[in-house]
Amino acid sequence: MTPRTPRILVINGPNLNLLGTREPDVYGTATLDDVVRLASDTARDRGCALSAMQSNHEGGIIDAVHAARTTADGIVINAGAYTHTSIAIRDALAGVGLPVVEVHISNVHRREDFRHHSYISGVADAVIVGAGIDGYRLAVDHLAGRLGASATNGAPTPES
Repeated sequence: MTPRTPRILVINGPNLNLLGTREPDVYGTATLDDVVRLASDTARDRGCALSAMQSNHEGGIIDAVHAARTTADGIVINAGAYTHTSIAIRDALAGVGLPVVEVHISNVHRREDFRHHSYISGVADAVIVGAGIDGYRLAVDHLAGRLGASATNGAPTPES
């Protein structure tokens, strides 16, 4: 029996669909497609499968987290502004019991005071802030290691 390919879900919250044009001095010029490509390439290189979604709606994010119980082994999440306001997303992440890595493109601790608190950090295994979109690579790499994936050098895995 061959081992199952670890599956990672990347969730992007509100306004991340505007990456590349929204406040490039804060978030850079990379687009959401660039983020997904970077995360997907990293997952593939680590022998993992990756799916990604983006929603501007709290309920859509919660539904994706709930669905991940049966479709993913770990979650990378950039909940955007919901990081600072949504106990419901925090509770959904805690409820599914999957490893979670919280990502923020900017260093939220150098920004407005309201961005300094995260409801998600308390249920996350790791938090990556201020590394730009490279934070997604770091998050996927961390989860891959946690899930027992090994580098494949881009070779397809049995269940890819």
